[in-house]
Amino acid sequence: MKKTFLLDGLDCANCANKMERDILKLEGVHFASVNFASTKMIIEADEEKMADIIQSAHKIVKSYEPEVEVISK
Repeated sequence: MKKTFLLDGLDCANCANKMERDILKLEGVHFASVNFASTKMIIEADEEKMADIIQSAHKIVKSYEPEVEVISK
C-alpha cells in the first residue's frame, strides 16, 4: 500500500533526510521518501500496519520539525 503526504512548512533538508531514515526503520515499511524540494513524503508499507506506520511517521516528523503540518494527499 502506498500513501503520499504533503509536509507543509518543511524547511530543513537535513531534517527531511533524518525523517526518511527513521521512517524506513519502522516495521512493515518497504519504501519511504521525504523530498525536501517538493515537501512530499511517500510511504509504501504493509496494508495491515499502515495506520500504525502513519501515526509513527507523524510523530517522527513532529520530533524534527514541530511546526510542520502533515497533510494526506
